[in-house]
Amino acid sequence: MKPAKNTGVFIGLLIITCWFTSLSFLLRFNIASNLWLIIPAVLVQTHLYTGLFITAHDAMHRTVSPNLTLNNWIGAICTALYAAFPFRNLNKKHHEHHKFVHTDSDPDFYEGKFWPWYFKFIREYISIWQIIFLAAVFNVLKLWFEEKNLLLFWVLPSLLSTLQLFYFGTWLPHHGEHSNKHYSGSQKKNHFLAFISCYFFGYHYEHHDSPATPWWRLWKLKDATKL
Repeated sequence: MKPAKNTGVFIGLLIITCWFTSLSFLLRFNIASNLWLIIPAVLVQTHLYTGLFITAHDAMHRTVSPNLTLNNWIGAICTALYAAFPFRNLNKKHHEHHKFVHTDSDPDFYEGKFWPWYFKFIREYISIWQIIFLAAVFNVLKLWFEEKNLLLFWVLPSLLSTLQLFYFGTWLPHHGEHSNKHYSGSQKKNHFLAFISCYFFGYHYEHHDSPATPWWRLWKLKDATKL
């Protein structure tokens, strides 16, 4: 199920643009005068952060663009904006996850409860150098923006997004026992909830069964399965 030539590029750039526009507005947002908007704004920004990572994930499967250079550039931009992740390292580990799913060689797998698994997941992907770099960027940004805005709309949504991605993309589909060949579960069919929860990534069996299908077409695969 190959995407149209430019659709993935358009969707990827749209998510990047929405994230950047939203963040630019929120960093100048008057919090004291609009307290009721804080929670909706954090949720929207969290969803857009997740969109950055899902776009990068599609780039790992070369479904953003048939032009490999453009595909990888968009993926690298998304991982850099998300949390200064090196795209190449994420790409390598993600393909190990697909190749060795539910084994000791799977970097995403852990036989444990939710929080130990989550912190193992975070340690697997975040390095001390990323933390140092992001801390430096935070302090530079404080020269132009209020610290509370940075914490609420730059730091908090990125952290919440890691929970969102882990919960819907790793914990729900891969914990417990599974009898299918991908050792994966899948969300029940509800395309609206699947999109707002994690860009259809909860349709996880379908993703493993057809990794060349971009996120915005996973709902079609779901319609074709009985899971």
